[in-house]
Amino acid sequence: MGNGADERSGDRAEAARPSNRHSLRARPAGEGPPLLPDAGATRKREHLRINLEEDVTGRGITNGFERYRLAHQALPELALDQVDTAVTLLGKRLAAPLIISSMTGGFAEAGALNRVLAAAAQALGLGIGTGSQRVALAGAATATSFQVRDVAPDVLLLANLGAVQLNYGVTPDDCRRAVEMIGADALVLHLNPLQEAVQPGGNTDFSGLARRIAAVCRALAVPVVVKEVGWGISPETARLLADAGVAAIDVAGAGGTSWSEVEKHRAAIPRAQRVAGAFAGWGIPTAESLRLCRAAVPHLPLISSGGLRTGIDIAMALALGATAAGIAGPLLRAAARSAEALHEELLVLIEQLRIAMFCTGSGTVAELRRPGILAALP
Repeated sequence: MGNGADERSGDRAEAARPSNRHSLRARPAGEGPPLLPDAGATRKREHLRINLEEDVTGRGITNGFERYRLAHQALPELALDQVDTAVTLLGKRLAAPLIISSMTGGFAEAGALNRVLAAAAQALGLGIGTGSQRVALAGAATATSFQVRDVAPDVLLLANLGAVQLNYGVTPDDCRRAVEMIGADALVLHLNPLQEAVQPGGNTDFSGLARRIAAVCRALAVPVVVKEVGWGISPETARLLADAGVAAIDVAGAGGTSWSEVEKHRAAIPRAQRVAGAFAGWGIPTAESLRLCRAAVPHLPLISSGGLRTGIDIAMALALGATAAGIAGPLLRAAARSAEALHEELLVLIEQLRIAMFCTGSGTVAELRRPGILAALP
């Protein structure tokens, strides 16, 4: 859930396979038992509960968009109903440049939420990502909680696995299985080194991971997207990912949900709580990460997520060079209330975006990027 980091890190085992053809390799000695589906589901339940019940927003850090202003045009020279919010991302048309970001899955209640989220995406022509499917690779019984194609046959659907699991036994074939499991259009590999570092038993070996990501990019027939989970992508990382062959990057910057705060709430002992709590203000603000990555990899589509709350935030992200925006937390909370509350929240975001485009004289998303539309405040 959240930004896809609900893949739990105590799972150092390679995915348990459902047939004799896929055997589970032994883990290194002393690393504990392999992830069991019920253990993964328990962690996912904890994440969902914490995100719905606790304040896990980063402290002392914002998404950075308050440093910018869109230039108001009193004479926009177009009608509001002429504004076209549609974009194309990863070969799929979106009626509005918005992705319901990777969140949850792995147990029945999460599956019900995923279906509510996916049905809304289908109704409004948006994209959607699942939560991490690691637990479903380990046990086929949980796969149904991620499967939403029957209610969202046309959407841009993103499968999801933790990139670090490529260093712990997950293979390109497993990545292919995750995509096929839900009929996805692309695979998201999420990066979460800080989260892994602040939780007991976290998977903290990120060495040589760019090479493994490149192998997945070569092996899969669908595009591979890499995203952070809420601390941002640096320009150095963006270049590494571009060289690895990823099709797009989701910067997932700081300013929204902090997964170190989530892990602080999960921590059982005061020392772990104190360690995690020190990182409440960590990360690259979303707007800054987006600006730096746009300069570093000008040819790659970028998705801007991390603390976006309004359609004006979305408009500013597009003006800074994003192809689309991603929102998770506010939509999760709306979906937990009702399908109607979620639909209303999405309609508000889209209408705010349309009006922001209209009042900047931007009939299309591309026109939002013309010089002079976005100004940095002194």
